[in-house]
Amino acid sequence: MSTDTDVSTGTAGDGRGKVTLDDVHALCERYRNWGKWGPDDQIGTLNYIEPEMVVAASALVRQGKVISCALPYDGDGPQNGWGGRVNPIHLMLQDGGDAAIGAQDHMARLRYADDAVYMPLQSGTQWDALSHVFYEGKMYNGFGQEHVSSTGAGKCGIELTTEKVVGRGVLLDIPRHRGVPWLEPGQGIDSAELAACAEAQGVTVGRGDFVLVRTGHIAMCRARGSWGDYAAGDAPGLSLDSAHWICGNEIAGVATDTWGMEVRPNETDEIFQPVHIVLLVNAGLLIGEIFDLEKLADDCAADGVYEFMFAAGPLPFTKAVGSPLNPLAIK
Repeated sequence: MSTDTDVSTGTAGDGRGKVTLDDVHALCERYRNWGKWGPDDQIGTLNYIEPEMVVAASALVRQGKVISCALPYDGDGPQNGWGGRVNPIHLMLQDGGDAAIGAQDHMARLRYADDAVYMPLQSGTQWDALSHVFYEGKMYNGFGQEHVSSTGAGKCGIELTTEKVVGRGVLLDIPRHRGVPWLEPGQGIDSAELAACAEAQGVTVGRGDFVLVRTGHIAMCRARGSWGDYAAGDAPGLSLDSAHWICGNEIAGVATDTWGMEVRPNETDEIFQPVHIVLLVNAGLLIGEIFDLEKLADDCAADGVYEFMFAAGPLPFTKAVGSPLNPLAIK
């Protein structure tokens, strides 16, 4: 694992430092995985997962306990319309009223209910596909942004990952490590703190793991009784410096309980969401957002076990640039 800290992102907890565009570009070049698994690769760091790792992860199931890390998909979610994202809209196509008034009398005896949902695919707990973000006209592995058209992602679509997101999961509970209920907006998490939290929890992190980083942002919103500016507002999250630990450990994916995974305000005004540019576009790392980690964190604190089998396949929407899911930690 790399322990370098050559990008000045400030100390853990301030989330803000003298970061320049050159610093971001240096990280992009350092951790770029374009071509690592061949010129046609479209799944990035999910390539780290070998079949024997999935077998080993299954041995972590000792209690038969299954914990979901998904928010409910309903109208009470965190979206506020930013970027066109709204909360899921649930509609009934057929219901008991239709049955009662005879609208289904053309069928012998049986009556039924049907429903539908309209939702942006990234309105709740979700994975970013590697086609979700472009930088300087490119997405992961150097594919041009023109491969994502009005018909969807011709490269790096989320459907290519549906059988890949299974393995060992590790929770890093940063607020408990700091001794606070939650991190405040604008507080960043760097490589040193990720390493220290893992050590304090008695877990190692390595190749092919999925790392869930709790900031407590959802807990803060619940305590305050409102989502407020959770969507696209200031938030705690991963700092640019965290790329050293994340990429150095060759993990398969990272997810947080925030809207955008990285600390906001961003550490530089020169580029929006710079950690996405490093991890998603260049390293090809699977990124998860809006994971509800509160129940899992309480359970891990109670039994002292912060590792588990993790199964979190996205829904196979063809050519989609993101997907909702029900991530499961199995202990």
